[in-house]
Amino acid sequence: MSHIYSQDSHRHKPTHLNYLLNATAQTKCLRHATQIHSQIITNSFISLPFLFNNLLTLYSKCGRPSLSLLLFSTAHQLTRTVVSWTSLISLLSHLPAPFQALSCFNQMRTAGVYPNHFTFSAVLPACASTSILVHGQQMHCLISKHGYEGYVFVGSALVDMYAKCHDMGLAEKVFVALPERNIVSWNSMIVGCLLNSFHAKALFLFREVRREDLFSPNQVSFSTVLSASANIGALEFGKQVHGVVVKQGLLTLSYVKNSLMDMYFKCGLFDEGALLFNSLGIENRDVVAWNVMSMGCVYDENFEEACNYLWVMKRAGISPDEASYSTALHASAHLAALDQGTLIHNQTIKSGFSTNTCIASSLITMYAKCGSLDDACRVFEEIDNPNVVCWTALIAACQQHGNGNHVIKLFEKMLADGLKPHYITFVCVISACSHTGRVEEGHAYFNSMEKVHGIIPGHEHYACMVDLLGRSGQLDEARKFIAQMPIKPNASVWGALLGACAKYGNLEMGSEVAGRLFELEPDNPGNYILLANMYAHKGKLREADHVRRLMGINRVRKEPGCSWIDVKNESFVFTVHDKLHARTDEIYEMLKKVKELVTNKGYVPQTQFAVNSAEELKEESLWYHSEKIALAFGLLALPAGAPIRIKKNLRTCGDCHTVMKFASEIWKREIIVRDVNRFHHFRNGLCSCRDYWLLASLNKIYTNCSSNHVKLKRQYVIVKAATVWNCVATETSSHGNWQILMEEAKYLD
Repeated sequence: MSHIYSQDSHRHKPTHLNYLLNATAQTKCLRHATQIHSQIITNSFISLPFLFNNLLTLYSKCGRPSLSLLLFSTAHQLTRTVVSWTSLISLLSHLPAPFQALSCFNQMRTAGVYPNHFTFSAVLPACASTSILVHGQQMHCLISKHGYEGYVFVGSALVDMYAKCHDMGLAEKVFVALPERNIVSWNSMIVGCLLNSFHAKALFLFREVRREDLFSPNQVSFSTVLSASANIGALEFGKQVHGVVVKQGLLTLSYVKNSLMDMYFKCGLFDEGALLFNSLGIENRDVVAWNVMSMGCVYDENFEEACNYLWVMKRAGISPDEASYSTALHASAHLAALDQGTLIHNQTIKSGFSTNTCIASSLITMYAKCGSLDDACRVFEEIDNPNVVCWTALIAACQQHGNGNHVIKLFEKMLADGLKPHYITFVCVISACSHTGRVEEGHAYFNSMEKVHGIIPGHEHYACMVDLLGRSGQLDEARKFIAQMPIKPNASVWGALLGACAKYGNLEMGSEVAGRLFELEPDNPGNYILLANMYAHKGKLREADHVRRLMGINRVRKEPGCSWIDVKNESFVFTVHDKLHARTDEIYEMLKKVKELVTNKGYVPQTQFAVNSAEELKEESLWYHSEKIALAFGLLALPAGAPIRIKKNLRTCGDCHTVMKFASEIWKREIIVRDVNRFHHFRNGLCSCRDYWLLASLNKIYTNCSSNHVKLKRQYVIVKAATVWNCVATETSSHGNWQILMEEAKYLD
């Protein structure tokens, strides 16, 4: 550069300047590009098409597409040839600015410049990016009109466009009609099948392309078919592809090797994937390889290691991208590791990813699963234009934290903002209706899925509807609903009905449903335990014992209940009757104090939650539940006034739930319990779930009592109502139970 610029300007030739443009395209130096641009103007070469087009492309390669657009807009009309128009359209398609690319295409035609086959292959990706099928179909008509349909790269672009617009039928018609096919054509079909979840078809097409004599699959073919194999768990096919990769010497290509790692991780062979990662060597590991390895740890449920890989990657000199941060946040959410999550949040801000919607939605989920709903809402409020994923993340967060009414408000606001909900959004909304007793609204939302939004309900939605009916006591309606399902009910659907049967004591229906579940998921201990408890509550101890023996015969083991709590970045795990902690004596002394204080406040032991203890020991055994031990330790170890966050691997029992409410009022502490189903936030003697499940039980007792026991009926409901008086004082009218309790209160002395 310095040698040429030292010469007199009259010695510059267009070929010299074109050579400089090509050299600068390799270095991507903007300063050099502007210097060459000035020399082109000085020498009056700007009207030369090949220099103009090269300069147009160079600004884009230097990361300044705005300068390319400015250059084009100020150029003379004669300079704008079909090549320069095509360059600009290609630039806009790759930005991506698909609508601008389509607008530019129309301006070109208006200016009297006819598109060629290169123009069409440049504008078709813009049609694909809009995902609006009619744009692509109109372009297809123009291609046929101009006679370019037979060009192989135009046909390949058409196949790719139809696939990305989710019409694989039209994509296949174009593919079959191609007079000539190359590897790009085949890859367009294989990638299209992967995008549209036709994974088995992708595997079939890969076999077909392997039979071609003129060309062989390339790294795109191998990477795509490995992803398809991973998604359907076709491990044996994936291993065969691995063998072909080795034979063709493509294993050194990071694109292929990363796909192989991903395939092994998704198919459950963690060691094989890790071996491939280690064989890369530190200097050959790009950010994608690190991301695949981190996600492999997530698949293997090794969440701590997945978080650790983010920091190891940074120490290796690799800058994490949005996938890196999202994976680490996902792992932190599973661990409920708030401190780890906030550290990652800090890194996203430093790295300039704070406005990224993908990371924002991961942050919302992380904070929600770590028990900090306020922080999740704060992250959402800082997003400029939240997309449907961000909205759904917040809706799911509120639903998980028991804020069902807020879920409905958020959903309606999202619809008012013009966003289209997706599959998961409706799972959260219908579930929220279930937990707030909104039966009619739940039906309305379910019916609107297909009629209004074009979403076919899946098993998750049907399970939520069964849960909705079951929680409201409509067990027969729930059974009829299952019988009318257009798809075969799976374990989640029958499980929702079994839970409702257990809640309302319908042993006859419950035993039938449990039998179906034993066939569908014989290794799930929860179904056996629910049925055994139903028999025990009905006094049928022999039948309950038979169900427990059946667990032994089928080698089904109940997961031992445990609770853990984080203190000073260290996790402490407690099990029932746990006495392994160094401060065990202090913990049990605190437990005595808790018992004394909550009893003075009106606590009454709920011995039905001590099903595995002898009758005389039931009340005492309740105080050795793991979450109560974790609570006592939290009161000892955490600073006064600090929130107590307890995680539990099973569902928290009703007795522990009651104790947490009293403790939050006595110690003026916020207590957050995350069990296997949802979060419970205890503040000032109230819980975020508002005890909907206990109120439903009271309603059942009330309606089942005979008219001959009116006095007993009133006394029982009033006593039980007193234990939940503080939690039902607000926003419970939707349950239909509050009015019953208020009526009974009239009989109080």
